[in-house]
Amino acid sequence: MKPVITASRLLSCSLALLLVGIMSFIPPKKKDKEDWISLFNGKNIKNWTVKIHHHEVGDNYGNTFRVEDGIIKVRYDQYDKFNERYGHLYFNTPYSYYHLKMEYRFTGIWRKDAPSYTELNSGVMFHSQDPHTMPKEQDWPISVEMQFLAGLADGKPRPTGNMCSPGTDVIFEGKKDPRHCINSTSKTYPKEEWVTAELIVLGDSLITHKINGEVVLQYANPQIGGGVANRYDPAIKQDGKMLKEGFIALQSEGQEIDFRNIQLLNLEGCMDPKSKSYRPYYVKDNPSKCR
Repeated sequence: MKPVITASRLLSCSLALLLVGIMSFIPPKKKDKEDWISLFNGKNIKNWTVKIHHHEVGDNYGNTFRVEDGIIKVRYDQYDKFNERYGHLYFNTPYSYYHLKMEYRFTGIWRKDAPSYTELNSGVMFHSQDPHTMPKEQDWPISVEMQFLAGLADGKPRPTGNMCSPGTDVIFEGKKDPRHCINSTSKTYPKEEWVTAELIVLGDSLITHKINGEVVLQYANPQIGGGVANRYDPAIKQDGKMLKEGFIALQSEGQEIDFRNIQLLNLEGCMDPKSKSYRPYYVKDNPSKCR
């Protein structure tokens, strides 16, 4: 049966069309501003500190960490031998709650006089001890590592974005995991390919690893414990102490690698909506940042 169109129905339709027209002209809500900061200025390693095994803090032996073409490069062309010179480049500001994002690419050569596991292997350390607290002969910083790997010639799967724990422990799948490294679920990436790595750190609670935009690993409760780190100051390694904050460091352990676009979003700040310093993405309140 053909519907009867009344005056009231025409008025309702007209009002509905008018409302749709008005709504179409309302600008979309702007995305909340995110205050990302660049940890690397693209020119030099100012605001970073080098610590290499067998050397005093600040000694960039062999120009291991250098900047060329807007990239932090790890190179060994000035080494006579590797001699377990595991190195780390530390950003000078510690953080607790944050979202870290960077790109890395394995390139160049692998030092064949380095341990075999270091081939196409590097990473970023976080919640690390201050490099100034490391004795000259301490090899690895007490820290947690987001490990970076690339595929080897054997063609076997080799995920990246894994977790390794020099001098630390974590809770994985509800219990303390005794393994030094826990593999992620990422696919294998080849040498020479730029890969985007993200690390979301919530103090001493949840840690999330992302590779090329996908979550590949989650664990919680980073704390001092475990082995691997050697010849440290015993006063620093307080087993069982929760790691709420620490330093971020790029790794050098025998394989040439490039890093670029290193950015950080601090997730700790003023959570008072009345303040100009308020950001809706903060997850840790710091009233001292309110203004």
